[in-house]
Amino acid sequence: MSKLLWQPSARRIAESNLSEFQARLEASRGLSFNGYDELHAWSVNAREQFWDAVWDYTGIIASHKGETVLVDGDKMPGATWFPGARLNFAENLLRNRSPDSPGMIFSGEGQVERTLSFAEVYAETAALANAMRAAGVVPGDRVAGYVPNMPEATIAMLATTSIGAVWSSCSPDFGVQGVLDRFGQIEPKVFICADGYFYAGKRHDSLDKATQILARLPSVRQTVVIAYTADRPDVSGLPEAAAATHWDEFCAGHDSTRMEFERLPFNHPLYIMYSSGTTGVPKCIVHGAGGTLLQHLKEHRLHADMKPGDRLMYFTTCGWMMWNWLVSGLANETTLLLYDGSPFHPDGNVLFDFADKTGMNVFGTSAKFIDAVKKAGLAPMQTHDLSTVKAMLSTGSPLVPESFDFVYDNIKRDICLSSISGGTDIISCFVLGNPTLPVHSGEIQCKGLGMDVAVFDDAGQMVVDEKGELVCTQAFPSMPVGFWNDPGGRKYHAAYFDKFDNVWCHGDYVSMTDRGTMSIYGRSDAVLNPGGVRIGTAEIYRQVEQLDDVVEALVVGQDWDGDVRVVLFLVLKPGLELSDDLQGLIRKTIRANASPRHVPARILQVADIPRTKSGKIVELAVREVVHGRPVKNKEALANPEALENFSDRPELNQ
Repeated sequence: MSKLLWQPSARRIAESNLSEFQARLEASRGLSFNGYDELHAWSVNAREQFWDAVWDYTGIIASHKGETVLVDGDKMPGATWFPGARLNFAENLLRNRSPDSPGMIFSGEGQVERTLSFAEVYAETAALANAMRAAGVVPGDRVAGYVPNMPEATIAMLATTSIGAVWSSCSPDFGVQGVLDRFGQIEPKVFICADGYFYAGKRHDSLDKATQILARLPSVRQTVVIAYTADRPDVSGLPEAAAATHWDEFCAGHDSTRMEFERLPFNHPLYIMYSSGTTGVPKCIVHGAGGTLLQHLKEHRLHADMKPGDRLMYFTTCGWMMWNWLVSGLANETTLLLYDGSPFHPDGNVLFDFADKTGMNVFGTSAKFIDAVKKAGLAPMQTHDLSTVKAMLSTGSPLVPESFDFVYDNIKRDICLSSISGGTDIISCFVLGNPTLPVHSGEIQCKGLGMDVAVFDDAGQMVVDEKGELVCTQAFPSMPVGFWNDPGGRKYHAAYFDKFDNVWCHGDYVSMTDRGTMSIYGRSDAVLNPGGVRIGTAEIYRQVEQLDDVVEALVVGQDWDGDVRVVLFLVLKPGLELSDDLQGLIRKTIRANASPRHVPARILQVADIPRTKSGKIVELAVREVVHGRPVKNKEALANPEALENFSDRPELNQ
């Protein structure tokens, strides 16, 4: 068993939303649960009762709930949830209209700071929604945001979805072709962008790229420009056909005191999100309003233990699904803490400063950020208060055991560290945190309620304490409605259901203990296979990245002499060169702590490692370069120039 790092107090367990929910179930439905495992088992064995209970517990606003919870529940895909329901996503997020409490607190690298009450969020959303209606936006239209993580991004999403239109967003660091690869497929009617953004202390212009994008997006009939880095940005250069105007001018004269909410079916399209797209044009994943709302409320209330008045931050851009997850906090009457910019400007303390300044309760970030804070030698426990922070959430890549230890040794001891994992594909989590359970080093605490998660071997047999594929064996409400422009659902089926019939196969290489905790070893399609032995990339990263001289690593399998050999690329601390001694130490460390099969055949130094816009390293793209094959969609990368570090390396030909 791995090391126990944290155990919730009896008081914390008793006061948790999860305990309250369980007590209500026991009282109202005559049930009895001896611990979380029994509650989870009931949630998947009695799915209709469970999701009906979540609906009631979270107080979903709807004109109709309907008598039926689930139709064709044995089909995946094909199950239909709450077929008689009529609701509006934005109406549920705008339930709190208090003028006296903050709905959003925003910092753009400290250069722009704003606080909006819940009442102000409602008023700004109403004015924008009414302006959109006047501009001809109707249910089903697409509205595209090319925006930083600022209040207007959330307000634009709320206005869009109040009408029943569909929201889709990219962060402003995306290049022109990357945006067109996404928005060009969905043909938006309205395009919303900021004039620029701040990153690492510099102002970056967005209007030049927006001009090029709009010139190739003929579907756009209205462009709305947010003034962020300038008081009055010049919009005269934007294409005339896109009818560009300033945000305040577009909203001027429209009612900010009331708005209509289109109550639509449970599966009415809400968001269009995108696969990372590093092996081709991104897939457009359509998510429904009801499933997204129900799943997020469950995760926020029961798994993250968020209560009305709590303050939630997730460090994210509007191009990562964690932004969509973050903004759903409004449905829980949670204050959104929005931070846009570099998490290391001027240094790695900036998000901890923000936590203290805002009274943050839930601190959401990525595993890479925690690793970077560790590498920087910071100890926020010694420099910050952090007394209000009760939970830290981490996702984006596996959080290695050493980083679990770092959080408890150097950030905060009494904290529920929740490594969470799911993805854009389900706009939520399969496995995540739990305020009533202990935290063990390197392990995700539990399977999500209502999610029938298991691990399958290649033969489709369930395994415990063995590595295999992360699967979900029953339908759940936040499955995609489908993919955009996918006749017959062929791409959708191929993405998740081809490997195991009627079972969602997520594409993560994992193991699960008999306690229900999970460890993740990387993406299945990046698994190494030397000598026929499957190795998760995270198993190697864990050993290498704990060495002081190593900043970051990337590992791929290279086809070689009828087999596959492991090739390890390293970014070292500035001024260091890869020496024979360091290579020897790396090989010795991997051999001792993993296995001889894990030891790389080649170790090479690179200046940079390519990553997606959301910060994930792209092993598959590097593997293509190593084998001399073209990378199909470099626009999906934040730093495509980094691929040059891996091309034509003579060491890989010997």
